[in-house]
Amino acid sequence: MKKEKARERIIRVASDLFYRQGYNSTGINQIIAEADIAIGSLYNHFSSKTDLLQAYLVKEELDWLEGFENSIATISDPKQKLLAVVDYRKKLQQTSKFAGCHFIKITAEIGESNPSVSDFVKAHKRKQKELIYALVKQISEYTPEMDTDLVTENIFLLIEGAVVTSTINKDNEVFDQAKKIIQGLLL
Repeated sequence: MKKEKARERIIRVASDLFYRQGYNSTGINQIIAEADIAIGSLYNHFSSKTDLLQAYLVKEELDWLEGFENSIATISDPKQKLLAVVDYRKKLQQTSKFAGCHFIKITAEIGESNPSVSDFVKAHKRKQKELIYALVKQISEYTPEMDTDLVTENIFLLIEGAVVTSTINKDNEVFDQAKKIIQGLLL
């Protein structure tokens, strides 16, 4: 088995800590201790905690996109792909024990105090919406009267709302409700 490189280990440990206990509650010394590295090793790879935060966001986005692609890879019907997106978000909630969306959490914690972080999160959510739009657009080829922009916006809001509600209630039932509503929107 290939040994994990220091940079990858730092990002993995920081990602886990940022997600579990929050960015502001995670100190550099804790990251160094849990990654089992020297302080110089951390600063050889990241100039600051903010730089490490950016690497965390990039890692989480790549993981999210890969999971999204994997969740729809074997499905050909665009409606079923769209419903699989809901199942994917439901699965993320389940595997995180209802800890919520990495991007929503960091935005709630950081707010607009770091424009590069808030811009990254906004761009990530736009990408999610664009992925939904592409599927809705495929579906609309069979339903030309469909308002693709409105349906996309409604589906995006339903899924994001389901994530937040699921996080609060520690339950995934809301995703089943969201799927039923989405199926109604696609008729």
